[in-house]
Amino acid sequence: MALDTTDVGHAVELAHGLKGSVGGVKVGKEFFTAAGPEGVHRVTECGMPLFLDLKFHDIPNTVAGAIHAALALDPFMVNVHASGGRRMMQAAAKAAYEGSKDAASTPLVVGVTVLTSMAREDLAEIGLDINPLEQVLRLGRLAKVSGLDGVVCSAKEVVALRGAVGANFKLVVPGIRPAWASTDDQRRVVTPKDAIDLGADYLVIGRPITGHKDPLEAARLIAEELA
Repeated sequence: MALDTTDVGHAVELAHGLKGSVGGVKVGKEFFTAAGPEGVHRVTECGMPLFLDLKFHDIPNTVAGAIHAALALDPFMVNVHASGGRRMMQAAAKAAYEGSKDAASTPLVVGVTVLTSMAREDLAEIGLDINPLEQVLRLGRLAKVSGLDGVVCSAKEVVALRGAVGANFKLVVPGIRPAWASTDDQRRVVTPKDAIDLGADYLVIGRPITGHKDPLEAARLIAEELA
């Protein structure tokens, strides 16, 4: 569940109220900028796994330092922008491994491929006049050879990616929208059931749950759909 809010109290309430109904909590830049590590600690007191979604993208040494600092928050998963390149991703993976107490506590490090808010025309504006799938596959292969554990991608790219990177590479899928929910600013979206059927390993679902008048009921509806 994505906690895309700046309200620490509301985030803590959601995390505790939905424990057992969702698989974990995702904390992104909006929340982290407003509440910092202390806010993250308050959210994770509920005991659910943490996906620290800060999308690090900088020179290799800086990203390695950021990953090492993030380990204090005991994340289950962290991410970087795969477009940062091979050396940056290698540095991120190495920092996660070397900074952890043991293999069990080492977080998954995944690379963001193409944001689910972007379509071909958006890529063209930044000098990449190609189909988003082509860029996703390119970055997915690069992330794998760079030592990452997986990538973040649209569900519509899962099948092609799975063929390119194999069965053990984790595919994290945001932009999930149940049939009854608004697509908001997402462009490449699918329903939760379709994403799982296509082969996604982890689903990131935010506003359909957190923006619902009854978040627990929304989580229940999604669980029923998946079942």
